[in-house]
Order: sequence, then C-alpha cells, then structure tokens
Amino acid sequence: MRQPQGTSTRSGDLRSLTGMGLAILGLHLLGLALLLWARPSAGVPVGTLSLGTLSVGTGAAVTAYTLGVRHAFDADHIAAIDSTTRTLLGSGRRATSVGFWFSLGHSSVVLALTVLLTSGLHALTGQLEDEGSGLHAITQTIGTTVSGVFLYGIAAANVVLLVRLLRGRRRQQHDGDPSPAPGPGPVGGPFVWLLRPLLDVVRTPRQMYLVGLLFGLGFDTATEVGLLVLAASGVAAGVSWSGLLALPILFAAGMSLFDAVDGAIMRFAYGWARQDSRRDLPYNLLVTALSVCVAVGVGTVELATLAADRWGLEGVVWTWFRSRDLGPLGLVVVLALVTVWLVWVLLRRTRTAPDAG
Repeated sequence: MRQPQGTSTRSGDLRSLTGMGLAILGLHLLGLALLLWARPSAGVPVGTLSLGTLSVGTGAAVTAYTLGVRHAFDADHIAAIDSTTRTLLGSGRRATSVGFWFSLGHSSVVLALTVLLTSGLHALTGQLEDEGSGLHAITQTIGTTVSGVFLYGIAAANVVLLVRLLRGRRRQQHDGDPSPAPGPGPVGGPFVWLLRPLLDVVRTPRQMYLVGLLFGLGFDTATEVGLLVLAASGVAAGVSWSGLLALPILFAAGMSLFDAVDGAIMRFAYGWARQDSRRDLPYNLLVTALSVCVAVGVGTVELATLAADRWGLEGVVWTWFRSRDLGPLGLVVVLALVTVWLVWVLLRRTRTAPDAG
C-alpha cells in the first residue's frame, strides 16, 4: 500500500536529519582524533606529544572551529541556503539537507588547500599571504561571480514561484472554488528559462555540494585557515600532518553543524505554510519576499564590489559598495525568518483558539 505523501515526506526528513547528524558527529570525532594523535614528527616516539605542542594545537583547533562557525552565518551562505530551500520546496522537492551539502562543498576547498600546504607546496604560501596575488585575483573573480549570479538565479526562481502561487489563489477566489489552491508547480517564466542551466545545477540537496565548492573558490575563508595552518606549523614546528589536517576537519565540523541547522530550520519554516492552504498566501508572500530581497541584495553587493575592484571604478556609489560589511547580515536574516515564523504560528493559534472551544 502506498504511504500518504505527508508520511513519506516526514520519513524522508527524518532520514535526512539522522544522516546529517551522524556525518557531523563523525567530523567532530575525526577532528578531535587527529588533534589528539598529533605529535612531533622527528626524533620523538610515535604516540607522544609534549604539553607545549598540545596547547598550541588545541588553541589553533579552537580557532579553526570558531572560524567555521562564524563563516556559517556569512550572508552569502544564508542567502544561498535559504533561497535554494524555498525554491526546492516550491517545486515539490526535498530540501532538508541543503545547508549540509553546501557546507561540505565549501569545506572541501579549505581541506584541499591544507593538504597542499602539508604536502610541501611552498610556492602556494606566498600566493596565499599576498591578497594582491594572481591566485587571489583569479579565484576571487570566479567565486564571487558564481555566488552573485547564483543568488540572482535563485531569487528569480522564487519570484516566479510566488507569482504562480498568487495567480492560482486569484483563480480560486474568482471561480469560487473552495478546494485548496494549487501549488506553484515547476519553476517557469522567460527569465528563469534563460537561467535554466544554472538552476538545473540544483535539483536535489546533494547538488548543493558543487555550489558550495564554487562559492569556496573565493578564498575568503580558505585564506584564513591556510594562514592558520602556516602559523600553527611555524609556532609548533614539529606538529605532524595529523595535527594540521585536524584544522580543516574541525573547521568543516563547525560550519556544517550550523549550516545544516539553518537549512533544516528554513525547510520547516518555509514548509509550514504548505500544510494549510488557508495560511499559505500571506506567510509565503512575506518570507519569500524577504528571501528574494536578501539574495538580490547580497548578490548585488558582491558583483558590484568585484567590478569596482577589478576595473578600478571610482565614485560615491562604488565607494559605498566597497564599504558594505555583510558579516552580520546572515545572522540577522536567520533571526528575522525564524521570528516571522514563530510570530505567525502564535497568531494562527490565537485566531483559531476560540473556534476550537
């Protein structure tokens, strides 16, 4: 017998949450194991570790984990995860693990960079330390362009979903049909059709791995962790490869934990309205409009700043873009969406309480 769609969806969400939880726990345990196994690599018996080396390694590990947590709330992360979650849900697809897969892709850049450093690729050191190097210029252009264009595409998809939902509700009201309004259906529209190759990259949460990987090419955090690895290896000169590899693993553990939590929360916040057609229009209008504004805003700042830096653009407008700090915006957006969700739930319960009595 075929299970009801709601039961199947809940079962799939539970499997996704369980899988994410186990994977994130595994990253934490692996990072700690590598850190504890770290040892001086020359002239010291295997399995021994001096107190001084341990203290330096622990401090670097905590810093790496903190950097991962902080980067999970960067505005481009939040905009990409939240907007993609809304798009997948609007197209009838699962979206619980969007944040998790995005963070894994982003962390892969940091891990690859650290492996190159620990493998003795010393030519990379100068390129990483010099923000004006050719490596920085190329990767920053690729990463920022992908980020900005992707955010525009996801914003367009959400606008189309919202327009289709509004049209469906208007037809329902005009025809006097008391049945639930139809869902937004597949993403469509001429502008989204032009961006179809980009949007087709993400049809399942797992495909967000590639998006996160491309976002990470900007080296905004890979540089921080790369310099952290260099600092740790310089201060504690004898730390083995296991101690250095613990840093990107712990970085990934911190970032994946909070990106996964953000993605899961947004999945249920966006999906809440789909359970009752009577409450979907005003709530979806509000949260989707917020999602679109954030995606367009972050994408615009990123692309405008990149253009100003690459082409030497001057003027009040370009100076304004260069001075924008998007750091706190990600956390503000998460808090705003969660607040809207909770307030709306309370309002719905308040309005329906007398009827229940």
